[in-house]
Amino acid sequence: MHKLLRTPAGSTGRTGWWRTGVFGAQHVIVMYTGCVTVPLVFGAALGLDKQTVGLLVNADLLIAGIVTIIQAAGVGRFLGARMPVVAGASFTAVTPMILIGQEYGLNAVYGSMIGAGIFAILMAVPFSKLLRFFPPAVRGAAVTMIGLSLIGKAVSMIFDDEPADGARLSLALGIVIVVVALMRYGTGFLRQAAVLIALVLGTVAAALMSLTDFTGVGDAAWFGVPEPFFFGAPTFPLAGIISMSIVMIVIFIESTAYMMAISETTGIDADPPRIARGLAADGVSAVLAGAWTSFPDTIFAQNVSLVRITRVTSRTVVVVAGAILIVLAVIPKLGETIASLPGAVIGSVSLVMFATVAGTGISTLAKVDCRDNDNLLIVSLALGAGMIPIVSKDVYSNFPAEVQIIFGNAISSAVITAFVLNLFFHHLPRRGGRTNPPAADPIADKETVA
Repeated sequence: MHKLLRTPAGSTGRTGWWRTGVFGAQHVIVMYTGCVTVPLVFGAALGLDKQTVGLLVNADLLIAGIVTIIQAAGVGRFLGARMPVVAGASFTAVTPMILIGQEYGLNAVYGSMIGAGIFAILMAVPFSKLLRFFPPAVRGAAVTMIGLSLIGKAVSMIFDDEPADGARLSLALGIVIVVVALMRYGTGFLRQAAVLIALVLGTVAAALMSLTDFTGVGDAAWFGVPEPFFFGAPTFPLAGIISMSIVMIVIFIESTAYMMAISETTGIDADPPRIARGLAADGVSAVLAGAWTSFPDTIFAQNVSLVRITRVTSRTVVVVAGAILIVLAVIPKLGETIASLPGAVIGSVSLVMFATVAGTGISTLAKVDCRDNDNLLIVSLALGAGMIPIVSKDVYSNFPAEVQIIFGNAISSAVITAFVLNLFFHHLPRRGGRTNPPAADPIADKETVA
């Protein structure tokens, strides 16, 4: 498998079997809380009982594991980006799913998801042809806003949505210091497993501070397989399918930005065929999620940043992470164990990951030529538009659901603004019928067949 899933020369793509397992577990722990938060929020909003929410969590982990393996290993030349990326439930889908559930019922939620997934599969290749419309100014603004928008979620986990207290603040600071110290002074395994080591030490410290609670582990079952069509036969309301299709386009934009970011880290060509296969996997995730009462997946930002920090680019590691997710899905007791890790610990590590995502975006923006002020205006207004729903969460609450889905999300607001302004400044004719295209972008211009 190591030979099959090797990465380009010069990358740290090959690891021993035990390191592969450890690094795969590190990926899972980093993304686990973000992944299971989606079904928890969805279940709470629709008043589902604890047992049903648990089934949604298991289904969520199962689909995330399957799609992660597809993205890393690929399915022939048709499906999967073949990149070291981890897939998980998208926060973008939560609001429209809640609105559809309240209006049409749970059957309609998953029927709409299946319809949107089919739409996404059909749109994967056409969308991949638009890479030239995603120069560094657009994708740099997108990735930067993704990181900035997620930092608030990390802070919420650290302090449990309460005012900061000395104990949690000290714990968070200590965990960040451990990560920084290992990245600065550690070598080999210590450096590559810095996040996992910080998680273990942080959990021990949290236990000594009485900030842990593993009582739910004893009540969890040892074995359970998610049941397809748990809520009955799906229904397909047109409004619901349209709303979820809009969600899939937003997911496409996010995943495209992530694949280009991971391309810069690993050297793997992010050409149109590879992007198309990665986006098709997103569409397949929605179809599978509709059948197994789960959620559409996207590439997870924290795992992209983990690859950048550790430089462990082995796709085998990510396949192992996907396998671990599947095991957690069918052994709820193990999943509950990871779910019981202290929020202050997971939040502290996530803070480092999300800040690194923002830093990755800034490094992309550093390549942007701002001498003519066009690109400067594109980036500035995109980040400004993205910050609006962050600083004022209810600003779009009186608008239709479709408007809330698009502009009530910081990421989609920033990306759409950057995309439209880039079209306006660099692709629409100016005086004399000429356009002013952006500087050549080596990633978007690649024509290598994957």
